[in-house]
Amino acid sequence: MGPAFAGTTLMDGLPMPAPRLATYSVNGTTKYGAVTDAGIVDLSSRFARDYPTLREAIAAGALTKLADDAAKRAPDHALDAVIWQPPIPAPDKIICIGVNYPDRNAEYKDGSDAPKYPSMFLRVPRSFVGHNTPVVRPRISPQLDYEGELVLVIGKAGRHIPESAALDHIAAITLCNEGTIRDWVRHAKFNVTQGKNFDSTGSLGPWIVPYSNEAQIADIRLTTRVNGEVRQDDRTSRLIFGFRYLINYISTFTTLVPGDVIVTGTPTGAGARFDPPRYLKPGDVVEVEAEGVGILRNGVVDEAN
Repeated sequence: MGPAFAGTTLMDGLPMPAPRLATYSVNGTTKYGAVTDAGIVDLSSRFARDYPTLREAIAAGALTKLADDAAKRAPDHALDAVIWQPPIPAPDKIICIGVNYPDRNAEYKDGSDAPKYPSMFLRVPRSFVGHNTPVVRPRISPQLDYEGELVLVIGKAGRHIPESAALDHIAAITLCNEGTIRDWVRHAKFNVTQGKNFDSTGSLGPWIVPYSNEAQIADIRLTTRVNGEVRQDDRTSRLIFGFRYLINYISTFTTLVPGDVIVTGTPTGAGARFDPPRYLKPGDVVEVEAEGVGILRNGVVDEAN
């Protein structure tokens, strides 16, 4: 029997496979592989010719093939011997959704109803680090905030995707700490781009979990902890704009392609909503956890001079 995948549970004494596919680097070389309880199975050494990165593997519909191969093999790397990278290298689009949990809308205390359409913005890949790599508080602002979110990774291209077929376009799920520089999102009236794109202020990972069916994502508990204290806690069943709607809506104005990342919104409880605000500071540890996915963990450091 091959290795049990990390995060598996036991039923009747038998391991329940839950594939975790990650991008990581060893000795300066970027690879991808399957994460197990015993370590990481290097898949890029066997499949890089066909799939140079997980993005190409997703486009080819090969995630199950990779997981099946890994299940037959022993790990090549210890879990603490790698540098974790965001799972999808250089995605074509990182689309982030704002105000997508009911209590999150109420946080604004402006008496407004839930939004009719989703708020959204784009982030650049350089604004994210991987699991276990510190996020960076920039020297120009002390207002680095956390936002724990579930992420959809697109597997099949499409435009004008109907809600009835939307979930067929999902390849995998992962996690995001959608780190934000709060004072910089207020620099302009209708623009949050600046405060959402400082280098290395957010994180993605630690891995992707292949999507199987709607029940897998319909009611996931999502929590965010800072130094062990629960700050955010909600369930995906409470989203204002559900996963089917988001894929349909986004694909109305842009073509979704394999490897695209949709960051689906954060629950109430970000640091800015406390009085006084509780922004992140060097030495803090942020953990974003979702049932069936795992824990994305990052420390916090100041930007180097």
